[in-house]
Amino acid sequence: MIAYKSINQQNTSLEAREAYFQGLHVERGAVLLQTCNRVELYYGDGDVPDDVARHLFRVTAGLESALIGERAVQGQVKDSYQQAQLQYRLTAEMHKLFSCALEVGKRVRTETEISQGAVSHSLAAIEILQQEQVDLSQSRITIVGVNKLTSDILKFLKNKGARMVFLANRSQMKAHQLADPLGISVFELHDKQRFLADTDILISATSAPHAVIDATDIPAGKKLLAIDLAFPRDIDPSIGRLPNVRLYNLSDVERRVRENISVRKSEVVRAEAIIEEEIAELQDILRRRRQYLKRAV
Repeated sequence: MIAYKSINQQNTSLEAREAYFQGLHVERGAVLLQTCNRVELYYGDGDVPDDVARHLFRVTAGLESALIGERAVQGQVKDSYQQAQLQYRLTAEMHKLFSCALEVGKRVRTETEISQGAVSHSLAAIEILQQEQVDLSQSRITIVGVNKLTSDILKFLKNKGARMVFLANRSQMKAHQLADPLGISVFELHDKQRFLADTDILISATSAPHAVIDATDIPAGKKLLAIDLAFPRDIDPSIGRLPNVRLYNLSDVERRVRENISVRKSEVVRAEAIIEEEIAELQDILRRRRQYLKRAV
């Protein structure tokens, strides 16, 4: 009978997961799944109990992830299965269990909206740009601040075809460390009036204790889409009242994230129905296989 062991972010600490992984012995014919949030081992042969299939299907569909519906786990399950295939000769039941799990993941993400919508500040900022229907390939985009958030945004922008992207920061050394590998030009923050004159889209996320951009920095009549991801705010709220300026702040972005998370949670029931259908299909396939093998003996 196929079984599994699992430790994850819901039942153990990071330290416990690390200790478990270091001391784990993987049997021949087993599949080891390791992600940032879980370590799981699927092992044994013969029948696949419903609870084992249900758990793996839920994991692959993203229902057991810290962030419901996240997509990365689908690829992680696939990689783990393929790695096990290279190392061991897996049983037919193990093959069928994992191939069905990958199909479940695809079905859930195709037939439900569980993976739709940005659920991080960086992705929500990109989603706002898409909502505003801006042409990223033709817009001059300036990012202010150097941190994980702005790093993610810069990478997303480049992946979505943005060509004129610039980075402004107080520390030029930190700015170049982030910008140079991406081929992005750097500005000094004190030159803000000069670079803002040519900016179409402004995204700011510094750790400054006060606003770093105020109304006097914006040329009269300048058309600007601005997203302020900082707390305290980087962009003086009065800028949002200027003609031709559209300003989003952290509250706007977080509201979008909450709405998207709510949509994802509402799709769980639909995803669970798909999983139950696939469990029944898996058991039917395995039952017919056993009957065929019995007749062949």
